[in-house]
Amino acid sequence: MTDHILTERAGDAGALNVIRFNRPDKKNAITRAMYQAMAEALTDGEADASVRAHVMLGTPGAFSSGNDLQDFMAVAMGASNGAEVTDFLLALARLTKPLVSGVDGLAIGIGTTIQMHCDLTFATPGSRFHTPFVDLALVPEAGSSLLAPAIMGHQKAFALLAAGHPFSAEEAECAGLIFRVVDADALESAVFEAASALAAKPPQALAIARRLVKPDPETVVARIREEGALFASQLKSAEALAAFQAFMARKK
Repeated sequence: MTDHILTERAGDAGALNVIRFNRPDKKNAITRAMYQAMAEALTDGEADASVRAHVMLGTPGAFSSGNDLQDFMAVAMGASNGAEVTDFLLALARLTKPLVSGVDGLAIGIGTTIQMHCDLTFATPGSRFHTPFVDLALVPEAGSSLLAPAIMGHQKAFALLAAGHPFSAEEAECAGLIFRVVDADALESAVFEAASALAAKPPQALAIARRLVKPDPETVVARIREEGALFASQLKSAEALAAFQAFMARKK
């Protein structure tokens, strides 16, 4: 496990499986080790009968700025097959217990697409949701190409995932990407209150209701795998190389 991901049981009788990003100096950019830690935390929470709901949180100013660039380039150069990322995404897609998240500040790339798997997302007014996949000559991931149109409709999904339009918290709430905008000082209390309320409900009935209102998980898994193959192909393309060179030049 990595100390960049903190996990704990909270709530009555440890009913909440809390997963918290803890890399504020890098705006919670996600490494392969962090993906693996989150995959294991979700899997453990699903297997623990005392857990009734999952919670995901960031740090002040950042839920996550997306993939760690150094780790990302290791996958792009073939030094890793990125299995840790896939493990996390499949665990996310196959959850049977509700997932509640709290976002303050940046939610970039996977930081945004995670929210599409959440059942309730609370965000602060200054939060920003952005998926610049196409600008990097890449494609949507995490099943977002299936989930976003179902959640937001075609045009808003296209604006987010293809045009790369950043969404404010207010726009995200209006689009159905998040549940509610709350003040920064009320974020965590709102998240834990909502998660605790879900944890107190009859678990079998809640699981059935959740399953009925969400897409079939194996359909989402199939889309994640399809996106992953296309993402890997694009990573090797000349346009992706040019896009990353331009991005690195801007950072310098």
